[in-house]
Amino acid sequence: MNAVKRSPLDTLIELTRQSRDGAGKSLADDRKRSLETISQLETLADYRQEYANQLQDMLRRGTDTAMLHNYQQFLRTLDAAIARARETLSQQEQRVASSRQQWQQQQQQLSSYDTLAGRRAQQQRRQEQRREQVQSDELTSNMSARQRQQSDPQDQ
Repeated sequence: MNAVKRSPLDTLIELTRQSRDGAGKSLADDRKRSLETISQLETLADYRQEYANQLQDMLRRGTDTAMLHNYQQFLRTLDAAIARARETLSQQEQRVASSRQQWQQQQQQLSSYDTLAGRRAQQQRRQEQRREQVQSDELTSNMSARQRQQSDPQDQ
């Protein structure tokens, strides 16, 4: 089994990538909940408008006070639910902003580490190229020396 030795930077990159991915999942979850809250708020607002229209129709036709009171009470209940949904949406939007900021920070950190790793890899490639060049120069030099020895038998 040929295990590749991981540097501390590789480990740091992997941990940061996992952290960034977790922050991305949290952001996606928060966005989803925000969209669900918006949908609920829209449904409540539509429902309230529908009941308000029914109340207006009842007032035009004339209705008893008990029915009028029940509709008004129900509309107040819907108004309270809408207010709670708006507050929930506001809180959810704050969570989305916070999650987005966390994800951006993790992404920025990961980019920094990736840049460092790229520089390290580039430096290692240059060192390897230098080693190969030295080896090539030595081989060429040795071959030239052998050829000179073979072509100049007087030195033997």
